[in-house]
Amino acid sequence: MPIILHIETSTDICSVALSENNECLFFLSNDEGLNHSKLLAPFVEKALSVLQEKNKKLDAVALSEGPGSYTGLRIGTSVAKGLCYGFDIPLIAVPTLAVMTVEALSKIKTDKPYLLSPMIDARRMEVYTAMYDKKLKIKKEVSAEIITEESFLEDLVKSEIYFFGNGMPKCQSLIQHKNAVFIENIVPLASNMLSLAEDKYTQK
Repeated sequence: MPIILHIETSTDICSVALSENNECLFFLSNDEGLNHSKLLAPFVEKALSVLQEKNKKLDAVALSEGPGSYTGLRIGTSVAKGLCYGFDIPLIAVPTLAVMTVEALSKIKTDKPYLLSPMIDARRMEVYTAMYDKKLKIKKEVSAEIITEESFLEDLVKSEIYFFGNGMPKCQSLIQHKNAVFIENIVPLASNMLSLAEDKYTQK
């Protein structure tokens, strides 16, 4: 089964994970701000040292592709592409909003139908968002949305929607519908990329 290095730098959190057969072998993160240019290379070096101790080789690098911070994504992409070129291995792009949704799914305990709307803060009242179902099938593609009291109303009438991410507070202050549910403390982390990246690796 593939051994994959996962890199997540789309927000102010920098994180790296290493997985084999969808099991996490290593994880390290820092949430102290946009220090990715200083932190990412040492994080990757520590992950690769774990691999060296196990006498195993890297099969691919997975990168959280955004949306998110341009600076953070640029740094992550540069490191990921350098590793793939050096090791002659594939680069796997994983949607950041899907990574967040994996974490949210682990916190939802209900059998009722629902949708999930991850949100990354943009400017003013704007967020980057998408819509997923409980099987991580995308229902609405990634878009930039200006949040108003009417946002998501058509979907909220039909079912519960779980909103989360650092753009969620903008939505929480305006949307008062009974089917709007807000989950706090959901951030994109490399440790939540494992299954998404492995699926893409398997599908080539």
